[in-house]
Amino acid sequence: MKNLKVIFMGTPDFSVPILEYLVANTDVVLVVTQPDKEVGRDKKISISPIKKVAINHHIEVFQPVKIRKDYQIITDLKPDLIITCAFGQILPKEVLEAARLGSLNIHASLLPKYRGSSPIQWALLNGDKETGVSLMYMDEQMDTGDVISQIKCPIDEYDNVGTLHDKLSLLGVEVLKQELPHIVNKTNYRMKQDDSKASYTKMIKREDELISFADEGQNIINKIRAFNPWPVAYFKLNGNDIKVYEASFEKKNNTIPNEVIITKNSLGITCKDGIIYLLRIKPFGKKEMDIKAFLNGINRDGEFNVG
Repeated sequence: MKNLKVIFMGTPDFSVPILEYLVANTDVVLVVTQPDKEVGRDKKISISPIKKVAINHHIEVFQPVKIRKDYQIITDLKPDLIITCAFGQILPKEVLEAARLGSLNIHASLLPKYRGSSPIQWALLNGDKETGVSLMYMDEQMDTGDVISQIKCPIDEYDNVGTLHDKLSLLGVEVLKQELPHIVNKTNYRMKQDDSKASYTKMIKREDELISFADEGQNIINKIRAFNPWPVAYFKLNGNDIKVYEASFEKKNNTIPNEVIITKNSLGITCKDGIIYLLRIKPFGKKEMDIKAFLNGINRDGEFNVG
């Protein structure tokens, strides 16, 4: 397939193994990714992980601010395939129809469940036991195209967004590896999605990361897993943000939320149906630490207010 002319579109780390596979097995003639960004107080320029891969392989990079208005370079190349994965913009009809064999997308859920921008986080937030990746044809709407193939992935008890992200990224390579020869030969399977079973995810915002101890314990644990190692769930203790990387839950009856329980080696906070024991945290202005290190640095007889 080295003579297969491919344009790849992607932006974050999740897309990197997929681009690396395509570079090794096809002729990637163009990489399309989001524009560079200024980050931090000193406004250093940050480039996407996908751009870094393209530069390393001496592949031309195109970074449109709005691809709906700026796509001529893509249509002029007349690619055999356009393959996208977490690109970050919706493609116009002119781009979707530019490739001889169609435009494909690799999505980190078992479509039609979890269409949208944050499927991995929402699978964890909802306590799902299984997720996966979908390879699909693209259309003009978000994640609604015909599905070519899916690979399922169990969600382990200790998975967080970081571990699940890495598993699904590799499955994205696997589904492409399995199906690309069939797509080239036009012998691939194709199934319409059942829109009645569709669910949509939303962008994760700062308020979504806040832990409420009025919630049920398992929901709190799910939130911590869904945002570890980024952007990290947090709560307020004596007015300061405490980020929580790991915690455990002990179910109990008749608990009143927001009470702090400190022993020699543990710090628990009561929730709706039990106690959340903090295991790894990052206090405001300090490094990530285990709970014993945190307890060694505070006055245990002091007052602790949650919220």
